[in-house]
Amino acid sequence: MHIHVNGRNIEITDAIKAYVKEKAGKVANHYEQIDSIDAILSVIKNPSVSDSHIAEINCKIGGETIRVEEKAESMYASIDLVCDKLERQVRKYKEKGLSKSKGGVETIRNPQAETVSAE
Repeated sequence: MHIHVNGRNIEITDAIKAYVKEKAGKVANHYEQIDSIDAILSVIKNPSVSDSHIAEINCKIGGETIRVEEKAESMYASIDLVCDKLERQVRKYKEKGLSKSKGGVETIRNPQAETVSAE
């Protein structure tokens, strides 16, 4: 799996890069089919903006892309928030895929979708 870290209006240090790889690597351990994770870290240099540090992650799973973005007062806080959000989205994607592979999903229109068998 490939984790790429890019910066806009900020110099990416080794510490920030290692922190992103550590946090995003934990998310990748939950689901083995993640192809790549691209993190874009940016800073808004306007002093009137309170949440000026933005972390955005694009995660490619199979043929789909999950995109999450968070803003905070510090870069490390925004990385924490975006990785937590990514973990929830990946877990949701994984559960959705597992329920489809088990033969159907119970829906409002067809509550007995799982119990119907072809005879």
